[in-house]
Amino acid sequence: MRLLLDENVPRPLHQILTTFILDQEIVHLLDMPGWSGTRDEKLYPRAAADGFHAVLTNDGRQMERPREVAAIAAFGLHRIEYPHKHPGLVGMGIAIATVAAALPAALALLETADRQRLITLRAVDPTAAARLRVVDPACAPPKHWPDTSQP
Repeated sequence: MRLLLDENVPRPLHQILTTFILDQEIVHLLDMPGWSGTRDEKLYPRAAADGFHAVLTNDGRQMERPREVAAIAAFGLHRIEYPHKHPGLVGMGIAIATVAAALPAALALLETADRQRLITLRAVDPTAAARLRVVDPACAPPKHWPDTSQP
């Protein structure tokens, strides 16, 4: 499978994916001479003509724009989207975790797909309540925690 990363995909994510996913060709749009700035309705026909099978993007609004949806449908490329709404290190961590955890399964599914698929990778919840388990051992001691109430 030949996967094109849209230019809105951070370059560090490309580096991570190509380090761990060795059995697929993963190309960042910014590494394609003359492709930078290509509008999405022209990107899909160009990518199809260049032999790509799928595009990974974090453009969540793309499917709300009729011309882009028409281009995606017309050229048959699989579209993989991942949510990325958080800035900075948290946003990069969410992108890396989401894509690294789900992309191998998505690519395996696409290898056997008999027609075009649109996939959304589920995001990791960045809220502290969802990402952290905090234990106060004075209130809820773990098993084998020493009893500190005795002198």
